[in-house]
Amino acid sequence: MRIESTYRKLEDFDEVNIYDITEEELYTPAPQEYESFHTPFEKTLNHLSSDLDIFVPIDDGNDYIIHRLGLNFLISKKIKQSEIAGRLLSKVSPGLYQVLKEPFKEVYKTHETKFMRFNYHFNEKLARFSNVKVVYEEGKYDEKANLIEYFSQTGSYYKINDRYSWTQGVYNILNRSREQNDEYYNIIFDRVIPEDKPLIKKLLDELDHGRLNYDTIIRIKTEEGTLKYIEANLYSKFDEEGNLLSRYGLFKDVSTDSTRKVTRPVDFLLKGFKNSKKLALLIDPLSIKHYEFSGGFYDFIEEEPETYRHSTSIIENIAEKRVRNKIKEIMNGEKGELIEKATYYVHGDKNNKKIAEIYLERFEYGETSHSIGFITDITEESKKQQELIESYEHQSILIKEVHHRVKNNLQVLNSFLNLEKRAYKDQPGIIIDHMQSRLSSLAILHEKTYNTSDFKNINLKEYIVDQDSQLRSLIGMRDGIEFESEVDEDLNLTIEVITPLLLVIDELTMNAIKHAFPDKSVPNKKIIKKITRLDDNTAQLIHKDNGVGIADPSSITKNLGCEIIKNLTKQLDGKIELFQKDNGVGYRLTFPISMEHTIE
Repeated sequence: MRIESTYRKLEDFDEVNIYDITEEELYTPAPQEYESFHTPFEKTLNHLSSDLDIFVPIDDGNDYIIHRLGLNFLISKKIKQSEIAGRLLSKVSPGLYQVLKEPFKEVYKTHETKFMRFNYHFNEKLARFSNVKVVYEEGKYDEKANLIEYFSQTGSYYKINDRYSWTQGVYNILNRSREQNDEYYNIIFDRVIPEDKPLIKKLLDELDHGRLNYDTIIRIKTEEGTLKYIEANLYSKFDEEGNLLSRYGLFKDVSTDSTRKVTRPVDFLLKGFKNSKKLALLIDPLSIKHYEFSGGFYDFIEEEPETYRHSTSIIENIAEKRVRNKIKEIMNGEKGELIEKATYYVHGDKNNKKIAEIYLERFEYGETSHSIGFITDITEESKKQQELIESYEHQSILIKEVHHRVKNNLQVLNSFLNLEKRAYKDQPGIIIDHMQSRLSSLAILHEKTYNTSDFKNINLKEYIVDQDSQLRSLIGMRDGIEFESEVDEDLNLTIEVITPLLLVIDELTMNAIKHAFPDKSVPNKKIIKKITRLDDNTAQLIHKDNGVGIADPSSITKNLGCEIIKNLTKQLDGKIELFQKDNGVGYRLTFPISMEHTIE
C-alpha cells in the first residue's frame, strides 16, 4: 500500500490517494480487548445513507478502539459489528490505521473538524472515492438530515465508474422505492419527457468535456404519470489531464401546479402546523432557493406566502445586533446552532414589534448543508412575563417549557418516523396518516400551551374537542368514521400528563382506524372516548370502537402500535388494559392527574 496526501487550499480539504491497499490491510480478524458501550439511536444510525464510524482514542490518541463501523464496510467484508467492536484499529485494519492515524490525532488534539477525500487506486486506476468528515464529539449523534431527506423533495447522487449512488430524497421525488439495478442507470434522466431530451444531451456533453457545473430546470414524468419540474444542479470532477473522474448532482422538486394528484411529503409535515399561528416550522431557512416554511412564519412577519420573497434582508428587521451577527455566523458555517430571544420589527416598522424565540441549527449532509429551525411568537407571553416579573417560578417554567418543547419536537417526530418506516415500509399511506395525526396533536398542544400562563392546570376538554375536529378533518370524512368524546368539564391536568396522554389517544385511534373497520363500506363506524375523574389524584380514559373486534387478543401485543402505546403509558405512569365488547374493542387507561415537573 502507498499513501500520498495533498492539501487542496481552495476547497479546504485534504485529498488522500491510496494505492493498492490489500484485503488483509483493510480487515484482519482480531480478539476483542475492550468492552463496548451503548450508542444512542443505534437503530437509527443503521438507516443512515452514509456511514458513521465511531472510535474511542487511547494512549493519548496514538491508537483507537473501534466502537462502530458503518454498514457499507461491514457488508463489503461480510462481518458483523460484534466482530470489530472493542478491537484496536491498528490491529483490525492496519491499512486504515495508516491512512487515518495522523488526521485522527490532529482532530483529537485540536477538536476542530477536518474534511478529507479518499481516492482508492488499483493498478494505477481510480476505483472509488469517498468524502470523509472527521469530527471530535462527546456523545452527540444526530440524524436530522435523514428526516430532511424523507420529508423534503431534495435528493442527490454520485456517479463514479459508471455507477450511481442515490439518496432517499431522489426516491421521494420519483415517488417509488429503491430497485436492485438503480446503480446502473440515471433514474432521474430516464424519466425526462421527450421535449427535454435534447437539453439532457447538451448538458451531459458539456459536463463530459470540461464544464464543472450546470444548473437548469428539467421536466420528468413519474411512473404513475405525474409531471414534475426538477431543478438540477450538476457538478463534474476531472483529473489533471482532463479526464472525468466523477459526477455529483443535486435535484429539487420545484413543481408549483396545485392540481397535481401527488402531494409532497413535506406538505404533510407543514400541514401539521397549519393551525398554529404562534409556532413556525422552518425547513432549510438558510437556503434562499429551497426553503419551506409553515404558515406561522408568514403570520409572524405579516406577509403572504404567494408574494413573499426570501432573502437575507429579513435579518435586518431584527433589533438585536448580537442576534443578527449570530445568524450570519450560522449562514457562513462558523456556528452550528442558535437559540435566542429576539425583537422583530414587522416590515422594519419600530412601532410594530414582536418578540420571538428563535431556534436554528445547521448540519452537513454529504457535500451539502441543510438547516432547520423554529420561530415561536412569544409577544403576548413576554408582556405577561413583564407583568409577573416578581413570580420567578412562573417565568422560569414558561421559558424552559418553550425551549424544551422546541428542542425535542424533531426528536419525538424522528423516533416515531424511523420505527414506522421499518414496520410499514410497503404501506406509506399508514405512515402519513400516523404522522399527520401526531403532528396535529402536537400543533394543538403548542398552540394552547403557548397561550397559557399556567402549565399545572390545563383543561383537558378543550384539547380533546380540537383533537376530534382534526381527526374528523384528516380521516373521518375520508373513511366515514365518527369521533365522539365525553370529558369531565373540570378535569385539569399538568403539561407532563397531557402530552403523552394525547399521543396515547392518537395511537389507540390510529390502531382502531387500521384494524377495526376493514370493510370501508360499513355504515355507522364510531370511535368513542370517555374521560372521567376517579378521585382527586386519578383519572380514567375509556377508548372503544364498534368495529369487528379481535379474534386473538394475544396477537395485538405483537404490533408496533401496541409497543408505542405501552411505552407512552409507562411515560404517563399509568396502567392500560384491553377489554372485549359485543362488537368492537375497548381500552381502559388509568393515569395520574398530575406528575412532578421534569424540566430542570
